[in-house]
Amino acid sequence: MTMCLGVPGRVLDIRSEQGTRMATVDFGGVMKTVCLAYVPEVQVGDYTIVHAGFAITQLDEASAIETLKMFGELGLIAELGAGATGATLLGTGQVEP
Repeated sequence: MTMCLGVPGRVLDIRSEQGTRMATVDFGGVMKTVCLAYVPEVQVGDYTIVHAGFAITQLDEASAIETLKMFGELGLIAELGAGATGATLLGTGQVEP
């Protein structure tokens, strides 16, 4: 049995690709392209939970930072992308590679 995680990430940019709302999302230093079709209210700088390439809900910054910190401590951020080493979380609430 495989367990799937919804991972929080910060929206860096939003664009339209073939009529679909897409974004670059930062997961603690790992950048991925994500579909925003299910969360039309999400804006640049917001945090969202992403599952299988789709943003599924908006998340407040404090919850996102706490979750990313926990994922980083568990080594799960590194599994999101090749060469990623995890996240360094700053006291300012910003996530830095």
